[in-house]
Amino acid sequence: MLDIIDTKRNGHELTDEQIDFFISGVVDGSIEDYQISALLMAIYFQGMTAPEQTKLTMAMLNSGDRLDLSAIDGIKVDKHSTGGVGDKTSLPLAAMVAALGIPVPMISGRGLGHTGGTLDKLEAIPGYRVALSETEFIHQVQTIGLAIVGATGEIAPADARIYGLRDVTDTVDSIPLIASSILSKKLASGTDALVIDVKTGSGAFMREERDAQKLAHALVEIANQAGVKSMAIISDMNQPLGNKIGNSLEIEESIDVLKGKGPADLVDLVLTLGSQMVVLANQAPDLETARLMLEQTIKDGSALEKFKQMIIMQDGDPAVIDDYGVMPQAQYHIPIVAERDGIVTKIAADEMGIASMRLGGGRSAKDDQLDYAVGLVLHHKVGDKVRQGEPLVTVHSNQKEIDGVEKLIRANFIIGDQAPTMKLIHEVITK
Repeated sequence: MLDIIDTKRNGHELTDEQIDFFISGVVDGSIEDYQISALLMAIYFQGMTAPEQTKLTMAMLNSGDRLDLSAIDGIKVDKHSTGGVGDKTSLPLAAMVAALGIPVPMISGRGLGHTGGTLDKLEAIPGYRVALSETEFIHQVQTIGLAIVGATGEIAPADARIYGLRDVTDTVDSIPLIASSILSKKLASGTDALVIDVKTGSGAFMREERDAQKLAHALVEIANQAGVKSMAIISDMNQPLGNKIGNSLEIEESIDVLKGKGPADLVDLVLTLGSQMVVLANQAPDLETARLMLEQTIKDGSALEKFKQMIIMQDGDPAVIDDYGVMPQAQYHIPIVAERDGIVTKIAADEMGIASMRLGGGRSAKDDQLDYAVGLVLHHKVGDKVRQGEPLVTVHSNQKEIDGVEKLIRANFIIGDQAPTMKLIHEVITK
């Protein structure tokens, strides 16, 4: 292990054998935390070549269980997002793609900090079960073409130990370590094609666009080399996505999208990502045709019906489709109004996420309990004109006193005289 640390510390490329030795030692405990940490720091500073990144990902992938989805007919397509505020894209997206007969076996995660998790949102639906056995998962995708669940079995155990050490050694934001962490888990799900949404901006993991580009290219290259057709989109997270932040609230907005009433930015991102998924599944000759096909699933109600089928098969209450009140509801709805006329010039996504977290809608530690009812409803987005006294945000809270949250929102929801130009889709990366 000392030789491996020395090799990387001095900027040289690790061999396949060295990477295999390292990952084996991580899993069986034969390598100490301090030596793992030393190599992580060396990787952080020296980086990794494309072959090294691919080998590291595959070694981490092979350290645990892999789902065999060969019993499911067709090209199986999944989507991954690097996380953001108000990002409920997976929910309507999966239903719309599955409504076109494309199998979507989606393994999702939970939120931590200011970013939300798909599983947490789904658990706002009474009874919804995110823990399915591998047999149940495969059967459900065979039956209705769609399942959104948590990881089953022992997937990428090497990543669990490495990630814990990255967190405490300040090596989280290393492109090779991020890419191998994401893909070792995603590729273990057995999917044939993968669309990746890499966020950039204040509410994203990759705040700088150049870092988002590096990560997106690394993810696409590694996934393609692993035999999974993939592409990535870099999308904006300088302001929250959609109008609602919080678990019950984001389920509401997801269903609104499927009813044809979703906010423009969220719908645009869903259609952009979904079009790529449809083309990767060989169900449309081009992106324009794919987009029209997806729009039709909203018009004819088939996507909404598919979402309802998923809820029923995972023991959730399907009444939520027509009655959002079956989900937890906040006791207080407190408006925060504009103090002047003007134009919305900034809504800091990360701070809006933190405001929701302080209300109880997110976790500051892994084991924190969530309040599914709380969150924020944004009445305006960047570029909107507002009048003094007009509501900017409605805070859904189970605490009457929200002075700290209101102060945080006001400091980061800025009214000015000229709005910046906002672009939702920054780049599409296919190679």
